[in-house]
Amino acid sequence: MKRSVSMFWFTAPALLVIVCFFIYPIALTVQMSFTDFKGVGASEFIGLDNYERFLNRSRYLNAVWTTLKFTFIVVAAQTLLGLMFAALLHRMPAIRNFCRAVLFTPAMMSFVIVGYVWQFIYSPYSGGLNALLTAVGLEGLARGWLGDPSTALYAIAFTHVWMFVGYTTAIFLVGFASIPQDIDEAGRLDGASSWQRFRHLELPLLASSFTVNIILSTVGTLKTFELPFIMTRGGPDRATNTLSLEIVNNLFGSYKFGFASSLSIIMLFIVVAVAMIQNAYLRRQEQNA
Repeated sequence: MKRSVSMFWFTAPALLVIVCFFIYPIALTVQMSFTDFKGVGASEFIGLDNYERFLNRSRYLNAVWTTLKFTFIVVAAQTLLGLMFAALLHRMPAIRNFCRAVLFTPAMMSFVIVGYVWQFIYSPYSGGLNALLTAVGLEGLARGWLGDPSTALYAIAFTHVWMFVGYTTAIFLVGFASIPQDIDEAGRLDGASSWQRFRHLELPLLASSFTVNIILSTVGTLKTFELPFIMTRGGPDRATNTLSLEIVNNLFGSYKFGFASSLSIIMLFIVVAVAMIQNAYLRRQEQNA
């Protein structure tokens, strides 16, 4: 009994923090999502009207689709590039630490700085990307990357991948470092090529690294707000309008606190559902590896 009381007092501060900064805000958001609260004054209970509005407006459903599409592009590209860089650096120990620091540097930069720098790079008139294409004789490919609905989302996705691919690479490098040297040496003695050792020996042993990378990347990207807001404000023609942008626009643009709360709860369910599905599938792959 005395031991149980002691354990309670040791965990009480952490529980208090969780209740105050996690459980209570979520409960308040859920409660607010059933009202027409405008930020000031009294609010009226309106039931499921906010959720019905979300389902009946194609604008918000398109925002969910844009968010999922953006997340898929970023996670797929970031995971593949991170794996490629990690595999190369694992085989080049002389420059591994330097390259790892270089790749990780963008992740330590501010979203605001990264957004404005890449906005300038994508500029149709004085941007570095179009200037580079013109210099190498590919001026036919030059365009207003952020002003074209067919390329804007991909341009922002590339910026996001550039920013965080070093983070993914670092996690994969930890996975490579945990692989026993005996396995690699056995592969060499059996005459396996570098690709064969990577494909049949190293890749299955990186299953846990894939799980960590994919889940962290997915959860972070689903909630992305900064880069689409800074670089395009959700345009052109809502091509980069994510669900997080809709939440902020309704909250601070239209002062629809109740509706913004319902969008936040919907986003929470999407993030939790996607993360749970991914975790179940990836854990099963780990066991089969």
